[in-house]
Amino acid sequence: MQKRDDKQIAREFWLRQGRQFLAIAVALFLVLLMAVVYKRHDLFGEFEKNTLVAAQLVVIAAFIGFTAFNWRCPSCKKYLGKDISKRICRHCKTRLR
Repeated sequence: MQKRDDKQIAREFWLRQGRQFLAIAVALFLVLLMAVVYKRHDLFGEFEKNTLVAAQLVVIAAFIGFTAFNWRCPSCKKYLGKDISKRICRHCKTRLR
Protein backbone atom coordinates (compact mmCIF):
# COMPACT_ATOMS: atom_id res chain seq x y z
CA MET A 1 0.00 0.00 0.00
CA GLN A 2 2.83 2.42 0.82
CA LYS A 3 4.41 2.06 -2.63
CA ARG A 4 1.23 3.15 -4.36
CA ASP A 5 0.93 6.18 -2.11
CA ASP A 6 4.52 7.15 -2.95
CA LYS A 7 3.76 6.84 -6.66
CA GLN A 8 0.59 8.93 -6.30
CA ILE A 9 2.47 11.63 -4.41
CA ALA A 10 5.27 11.67 -7.00
CA ARG A 11 2.73 11.90 -9.83
CA GLU A 12 0.82 14.71 -8.14
CA PHE A 13 4.06 16.60 -7.49
CA TRP A 14 5.10 16.10 -11.14
CA LEU A 15 1.75 17.60 -12.26
CA ARG A 16 2.08 20.53 -9.87
CA GLN A 17 5.65 21.16 -10.98
CA GLY A 18 4.60 21.09 -14.63
CA ARG A 19 1.80 23.58 -13.98
CA GLN A 20 4.27 25.79 -12.10
CA PHE A 21 6.76 25.78 -14.99
CA LEU A 22 3.92 26.64 -17.39
CA ALA A 23 2.71 29.47 -15.14
CA ILE A 24 6.24 30.90 -14.94
CA ALA A 25 6.59 30.82 -18.72
CA VAL A 26 3.19 32.40 -19.36
CA ALA A 27 3.68 35.13 -16.74
CA LEU A 28 7.13 36.03 -18.05
CA PHE A 29 5.89 36.06 -21.64
CA LEU A 30 2.95 38.36 -20.82
CA VAL A 31 5.01 40.79 -18.73
CA LEU A 32 7.69 41.01 -21.41
CA LEU A 33 5.08 41.31 -24.18
CA MET A 34 3.55 44.31 -22.43
CA ALA A 35 6.98 45.93 -22.18
CA VAL A 36 7.51 45.38 -25.90
CA VAL A 37 4.03 46.75 -26.70
CA TYR A 38 4.91 49.93 -24.82
CA LYS A 39 8.09 50.42 -26.84
CA ARG A 40 6.72 49.28 -30.23
CA HIS A 41 3.46 51.11 -30.92
CA ASP A 42 3.27 49.64 -34.42
CA LEU A 43 2.55 46.11 -33.13
CA PHE A 44 -0.83 46.45 -31.39
CA GLY A 45 -1.46 50.16 -31.29
CA GLU A 46 -0.63 52.72 -28.68
CA PHE A 47 -1.33 52.07 -25.00
CA GLU A 48 -0.74 54.34 -22.06
CA LYS A 49 2.13 53.44 -19.77
CA ASN A 50 -0.20 53.28 -16.75
CA THR A 51 -2.47 50.80 -18.52
CA LEU A 52 0.40 48.48 -19.34
CA VAL A 53 1.90 48.74 -15.85
CA ALA A 54 -1.49 47.92 -14.34
CA ALA A 55 -1.83 44.93 -16.68
CA GLN A 56 1.64 43.74 -15.69
CA LEU A 57 0.72 44.04 -12.01
CA VAL A 58 -2.44 42.01 -12.63
CA VAL A 59 -0.39 39.28 -14.33
CA ILE A 60 2.10 39.22 -11.44
CA ALA A 61 -0.69 39.12 -8.85
CA ALA A 62 -2.42 36.30 -10.72
CA PHE A 63 0.86 34.38 -10.86
CA ILE A 64 1.43 34.82 -7.12
CA GLY A 65 -2.13 33.72 -6.40
CA PHE A 66 -1.79 30.67 -8.62
CA THR A 67 1.52 29.76 -7.02
CA ALA A 68 0.05 30.02 -3.53
CA PHE A 69 -2.71 27.62 -4.62
CA ASN A 70 -0.66 25.22 -6.76
CA TRP A 71 2.77 24.97 -5.15
CA ARG A 72 1.84 22.82 -2.15
CA CYS A 73 2.96 19.42 -0.94
CA PRO A 74 0.63 16.71 -2.27
CA SER A 75 0.82 14.98 1.12
CA CYS A 76 0.54 17.68 3.82
CA LYS A 77 -0.75 20.54 1.60
CA LYS A 78 1.78 23.05 2.99
CA TYR A 79 3.61 25.56 0.78
CA LEU A 80 6.74 24.04 -0.75
CA GLY A 81 8.86 27.19 -0.78
CA LYS A 82 10.93 28.81 -3.50
CA ASP A 83 12.86 25.75 -4.74
CA ILE A 84 11.10 24.33 -7.81
CA SER A 85 13.33 21.24 -7.87
CA LYS A 86 12.34 19.94 -4.45
CA ARG A 87 12.92 16.30 -3.63
CA ILE A 88 11.54 16.22 -0.09
CA CYS A 89 8.88 18.34 1.64
CA ARG A 90 10.51 20.26 4.47
CA HIS A 91 7.33 20.08 6.56
CA CYS A 92 6.29 16.40 6.44
CA LYS A 93 9.52 14.94 5.00
CA THR A 94 7.58 13.16 2.23
CA ARG A 95 9.65 12.15 -0.78
CA LEU A 96 8.30 14.10 -3.78
CA ARG A 97 10.27 12.39 -6.58
